[in-house]
Formats: sequence, structure tokens, C-alpha cells
Amino acid sequence: MDYNNHLGIDLHIHSTASDGSLTPAAILDHAHKLNLAAIAITDHDSIDGSREALRTGIPPSLHFLSGVEISAAHPPFLQGPGSFHILGYGIHLDDPVLNQRLKKLQEARKNRNPKIVRRLNELGFPISLEDVRQLAGQGQIGRPHIADTMVKKGFVASIDEAFKKFLGTERPAYVNKERIGCEDAIKMIRGAGGVAALAHPGLLDVADKRQLEVLIQNLIDIGMGAIEVYYPQHTAEQIKRYAQLSKQYGLLMTGGTDFHGSLTPDVQMGSGKGNLFIPFNIYEVLMGARS
Repeated sequence: MDYNNHLGIDLHIHSTASDGSLTPAAILDHAHKLNLAAIAITDHDSIDGSREALRTGIPPSLHFLSGVEISAAHPPFLQGPGSFHILGYGIHLDDPVLNQRLKKLQEARKNRNPKIVRRLNELGFPISLEDVRQLAGQGQIGRPHIADTMVKKGFVASIDEAFKKFLGTERPAYVNKERIGCEDAIKMIRGAGGVAALAHPGLLDVADKRQLEVLIQNLIDIGMGAIEVYYPQHTAEQIKRYAQLSKQYGLLMTGGTDFHGSLTPDVQMGSGKGNLFIPFNIYEVLMGARS
């Protein structure tokens, strides 16, 4: 079977261990049915999804890469609201420092949820944390679950509307949370034997191409080794640009759909919004770069 030419991969997938709607086992099954060659589960501030996938057993035809997506603070050279996302690939899941730091980040997420619900109550939306828990099931509760609860109760028409009007950064029900520093996040990933990648650069608020290059140079200086080139919201021009930058600065390329299951119904595993293809050699190069 020629993986390089015929089968795609998806290295940005969220499970019920953070804010996805599918369990790790269901993700493996779905990836197998889609005939994907390789996947990575990259839950927010959690490696439980990767750990559970390995416990479940990876189908023989599917390659698997352990992963995580860290919601870090913005680096000093690019200040802004919200989180700055760093992907980690090929990490050792039993690394003690990684596990200790992620546990603290998960507690910060957990402590944030009641505050968001309280703000929504103050805005006139009768939602309880128990309502959200019932919807999320056994998974880690996050803003997408709160948004989905708002949809189910008829307060908004879509999850996207909930974020744009109420839950997104600097919106009325937004609550900031404790974050790890960007440099610390990269060091933590590298300390666990992984490769740190800049997630979805096309979503960053950078003024121009030169500012992006300065950002990349600074991130390389603190240990970043890859950039997410392929992403559903990247235009063809952006994909070409990020691929050029990866070659220019000696970075590895990554790519994925940011699949969340039913919480982002317009984004499908492996193909994004229908036109995304990520070649298997992206996975092969990442595997070769692990320490």
C-alpha cells in the first residue's frame, strides 16, 4: 500500500477527553472507516485521549501519534487576548513533569466553568452546570459544551453564534483562565520527547507577513520545531506560504482538521470542510523527529 500517494492523515483531533463529541475508541473506528493512514488525538491540555486510544488498541492499518494541544499564554512578542495554541506530537505519555503540569491546567479549566455559567445566568440564561454535565457525559467540560447547551435550550441558533455573541474572547460571558507560559509549554513538550508546533497560524492576529516571520523566528529560538501548515481555515495561498516558511526556517510541517465531532459539524475528520488533504509523509517526518 502506497501511503504517500493515496491516503491522507489528520493530526489535529479532539476527543471527549477535552471538547470533542467522540470517544477515543470512536475516533479510531471512524478514522479506520475513512481509510486514513495516520491520526493524532490532540486534546486541550490533556493526554487522556491519546492514552485511552492506545489502551483501546490501534487498528493495524492506522498509524497513531500521541498528541496534545496546550492553551498557552501569548508570547511577549505577540500580545493578545485568549490563548496561544501549541501542539505537541510524539510525547511520552508517562512523563512526570508533563502530567503534573497538565493536571494543573485541567483544574484551571474546571474552575472556570462555574464562572461562565454564572455570567450567563446574570445575562438572563437559566443554565446550570448540571445541564452542561449531562450533555458532556464523561468528558471534560469546556466552552463548546456550554455553547451546545445554549443551542439545545433554544437560546442561540448555533454553537458559532454562542461564541460570537457570548462565550468568545472578550464577549460578555467570557472568563479568562490560568495559562502556562508559551516558552514553558514548548519546553514541557520537548522535555517529554515531543515536537512543539505552532497551531493554525492563519487564525493569529498578526499585522503582516513580516510580523509572522518575526513571531516564527522568536518561537524557534525558544524551541518550536514545527508549524501547522494544513488547516481547514487556511486558504490555498496561506498553505503555500506556511509551507514556504517551514522550508525557509527548517521547521517540520503538520496538519489537521481540528475535528470536534458534532460540536463542529461543518468540519469532518480527514477532509475538514471537504477539500483538505494532508499527505502521509507529514506523519513520517514527524515520527522521525521524536526524541
